[in-house]
Amino acid sequence: MDLNFTPLIMDKKSNGKFQALIKQIDELSSSKAIPEKYPQIFREFLGSYQDVILGHGEDPEKYIGIFDVFFELVKEGFQNPFTFEPYHEKIRSPFDFYKFGLDFLRPLVDLPNSTISGIANLDTMVSFLKKNENVILFANHQIEADPQAISILLERSHPQFGEELIFVAGTRVTSDPLAIPFSKGRNLLCIHSKKYIDNPPEEQHEKQMHNKRTMERMVDLLTEGGHAIYVAPSGGRDRANAEGIVEVAPFDSQSIEMFYLMAQKSKKPTHFFPLSLSTYHLLPPPETTEAELGETRVTRGGAIHLHFGEEIDMENFPGAEIAMDKKDKRRVRAEYIWNRVNEEYEKFPK
Repeated sequence: MDLNFTPLIMDKKSNGKFQALIKQIDELSSSKAIPEKYPQIFREFLGSYQDVILGHGEDPEKYIGIFDVFFELVKEGFQNPFTFEPYHEKIRSPFDFYKFGLDFLRPLVDLPNSTISGIANLDTMVSFLKKNENVILFANHQIEADPQAISILLERSHPQFGEELIFVAGTRVTSDPLAIPFSKGRNLLCIHSKKYIDNPPEEQHEKQMHNKRTMERMVDLLTEGGHAIYVAPSGGRDRANAEGIVEVAPFDSQSIEMFYLMAQKSKKPTHFFPLSLSTYHLLPPPETTEAELGETRVTRGGAIHLHFGEEIDMENFPGAEIAMDKKDKRRVRAEYIWNRVNEEYEKFPK
């Protein structure tokens, strides 16, 4: 499929190609080819996407044609569901899913007001990778498109790091038809998170075995060396509290310990760093977690921010000396890493 998009006109005063596209979506829904709720999800997403571009003072016709391609990819996904292996490598040919993801998200990002800090720490990570050592980033997670957001901010300074970064991905981004086209363009270690591993109960064993294969594949990658892996120890996305303030979700100590142990199994030096990011307004998640696929997607657009923190000493950290036992030490370590991420997150422009 060609990435030279035919403009898709979404002017609110005309029907144009926008209405033609919506008609195609409605026809698919009527034919039972896609679930009934997806046409409305698509309408809201397209409308908010157009509003952001207009808010940037740009002509939607310059960008909106990408929805023609997006629609075709989603339609293809319903007709021929894609199965992700425990380790999925980004697909760049014959269709470049990596470029598609960046091209789709880029118009929503206010790049002039976006920021990256901690570049010296990022340079240190790159130097480790060049020595065939590994890097694991413990980060907060806010939107499905965090991988694309990271790559967009790194396009000028560290494009290869952004492109080759491996993401630990939960079930939603590898099973929701609207997320799959973007997930295909990334390197993913695919797992079933604890939130969904028991749902439905009859699939629990197979999900556990899948996670085991994923962890084994991760050890292989770390043994190979020269890989950087992003993981969100919270196991999910940050959400707004009762006052509407987006908070960094707590980190799970068992998750952090598992990645630490997997790194030790590899016998290759692995370095751990905190990563703080602010992307929430680009594609806010639902207020509550839901097991069912097909969540509403409404973009607000805006500036995004990244901070790469200094390397974490996984054995010697504040509070380690007074921890009562191994379990308590893991808890203190998780809180320490969370604090490192949260402190920098709080410094981002609001």
